[in-house]
Amino acid sequence: MSGRIFRFIAGTLLAIAAVPAAGQTADNALPTPPEGFDVRREEIEHGTLETVEYDSTTVGIKRKARVYTPPGYSKDQKYPVLYLLHGIGGDENEWTRGGSPDAILDNLYADKKAVPMIVVLPNGRAAKDVAARDPIPKQSPAFAAFENDLLADLIPFIEKNYSAVADRESRAIAGLSMGGGQALNFGLNHLDTFAWVGGFSSAPNTRTPAELIKDTAEAAGKLRLLYVACGDDDRLFRISQGVHEMLVEKKVPHVYRVIEGGRHDFKVWKSDLYHFAQLVFANTPPPNYSTVNKAGVFADPAAFDEKVKLLYLHCGTAGLDARIHDSASKLYSVLAESGIKNVVFRDTAGLAHEWQTWRYAMFDFAPRLFLR
Repeated sequence: MSGRIFRFIAGTLLAIAAVPAAGQTADNALPTPPEGFDVRREEIEHGTLETVEYDSTTVGIKRKARVYTPPGYSKDQKYPVLYLLHGIGGDENEWTRGGSPDAILDNLYADKKAVPMIVVLPNGRAAKDVAARDPIPKQSPAFAAFENDLLADLIPFIEKNYSAVADRESRAIAGLSMGGGQALNFGLNHLDTFAWVGGFSSAPNTRTPAELIKDTAEAAGKLRLLYVACGDDDRLFRISQGVHEMLVEKKVPHVYRVIEGGRHDFKVWKSDLYHFAQLVFANTPPPNYSTVNKAGVFADPAAFDEKVKLLYLHCGTAGLDARIHDSASKLYSVLAESGIKNVVFRDTAGLAHEWQTWRYAMFDFAPRLFLR
């Protein structure tokens, strides 16, 4: 290929940029889930939801949990695991009663929008004789005791009895309300166990921002995703907002989602699960675009502009492209700041990894070609 022809080749990234570790920035661009995202679709394959009992050395009894396995689950394949926690008045059945997690996940898999995973719905109240109807002061020690029950009893049980990948990169923890507080407390305190952490409308049991992350460098280096979300009409909004402000101050990468008009209910938490499930267990390592201009073809901006007349980056902002968007945006910023002039970044708000996005990209991209 001659150098003359090469000068007019446009480098394009039409929503195929490397997917970063989700949540490398604070972002509130995640859209409202589509209508019917939480409704069971009969025409697709469905996962299996079952109740299991495991020996709790922490409590000294057998305890129950619900376990969801994805459609086509096979012991010949290894799966990552999400531990999904309930609120203060719930138990292992709360998510299935009000949150439709199996329908949400089945639909995402059918649409190829999420990595197939095992989802464990535990009882976050680790005690022999404490129930959801008991006074909160009586329940509080049981909520705290669940940390050891989870780590020492439940996780080993799941990894022994299910085809689960047994490493931190393949474990996620998230929860709603009180369970959101537990997820943040346990996940951020055990980064050797969890790489993906989510708090949905986290409750007052959430540790203070100063206590949640003590080693900023460790958190930034080990977390693949830290997702913090809450409705702005939720009486507990200040808790998530406080966590977010701490993370910004300490420069810990995270996704921060404020649901406009959202209250403390399953309408919010179902939408959180919809997004969180699409963000977890991305396989590619976090990109380091801070050094992209120091070597290789980008080392000399003027020479790059002379050879490449257009480097065009384009993606949507929803679904899989919500992850790609941050990556492409950062790449554009670093290249532009380094002095490269022939780079363009455009997005299509609200669209996902789909042909409508790519049609918009082609519509915008084609007129830019072969201009002198």
